[in-house]
Amino acid sequence: MSEPHEQGSDPELSAVIPVYNEVGSLPQMHEELQAGLARTGRSYEIIYINDGSKDGTTEVLDRFAAEQPGVVGVVHFRRNFGKSPALNAGFELARGQIVLTLDADLQDDPAMIDQFVERIEAGADLVSGWKQRRHDPIGKTAPSKVFNAVVRRVSGVQLRDFNCGYKAYRRECIEELSVYGGFHRFLPVLAGHRGFRVEELVVQHRAREHGVSKYGVKRFFDGMLDLLTVLMVTRYRTRPVHFFGLLGLLSGFVGVSVLGYLTILKFMGEPIGHRPLLLLGVLLTLTAIQLIGVGLVGELLVRTTIKSSEVFSVRHTSGFLARPQALAPSLPPQAPGEAAASQSAPPAEPAPSVPAAPSQSPAG
Repeated sequence: MSEPHEQGSDPELSAVIPVYNEVGSLPQMHEELQAGLARTGRSYEIIYINDGSKDGTTEVLDRFAAEQPGVVGVVHFRRNFGKSPALNAGFELARGQIVLTLDADLQDDPAMIDQFVERIEAGADLVSGWKQRRHDPIGKTAPSKVFNAVVRRVSGVQLRDFNCGYKAYRRECIEELSVYGGFHRFLPVLAGHRGFRVEELVVQHRAREHGVSKYGVKRFFDGMLDLLTVLMVTRYRTRPVHFFGLLGLLSGFVGVSVLGYLTILKFMGEPIGHRPLLLLGVLLTLTAIQLIGVGLVGELLVRTTIKSSEVFSVRHTSGFLARPQALAPSLPPQAPGEAAASQSAPPAEPAPSVPAAPSQSPAG
């Protein structure tokens, strides 16, 4: 059994829990959460983000923090900002090497925390829960299935449940992810685009016992719009002209074809000024010019504003005499002998006809 981390030391695990009007679920949730974290045998902290609750949640969370200061932390938003800002605030405060996120409605089972931790320690960078058997009405499950299928197809990330809030992250992963708007649904997509290893874990989904769901059909349409944004910031962020240019070329091809057809009719003596097809051809051609122009302007902005660290992600480096901080914020753990060897000078170039002598490390 683990215990909450000692004052002044960083915990091994951080649990980030967004909360919005869940006063009925919180006492049981908090008890099960602590039991699940303790079962891992690692030190932990719990961070609650109160997203503008108005049902007594504030008082309950403050009581948790007063009972375990330094272990339980609470952030109270002035109003309801949404799940993505709540997660962003939690990620900024989390100090653990593994960060877990759960919903506060008791539908996620904290008893599975140890399985998430095991998958991270086995090499995954992000483990996303899959509610294989959901206890929700069809009004939530049907749009969710369509949404997941579309995201899977468009993003190339083969997860079956992007909406599940039960996830575990390696710290290096969340440090490279930006969470805003509705991007909490697409964190696996963003992580996969950066080259992180994303895995899926079947989780036990429980029926809601207290309160009401905060999401409806509107979430489906919000998610589709956010998907377009994700597509832009991942696949086309550094080459916007490919996105807008493709749409522009398609529009231009159709527009020019229509105008070419009408030109032939004009030379054959048929009047074309009154035909709606003429307006369509002109509109499509002008739209093509605008789309390609937007893409070119986007390319100019990319070339002048984007930083190299936003284009790629470095796992670690080796062989450098000094740590290249601009490329890799941290190096993998090394044994003492390896650490000393990594600071040695690179071997000299061998002469063409003489076998190379082994390199010598500087004394001291």
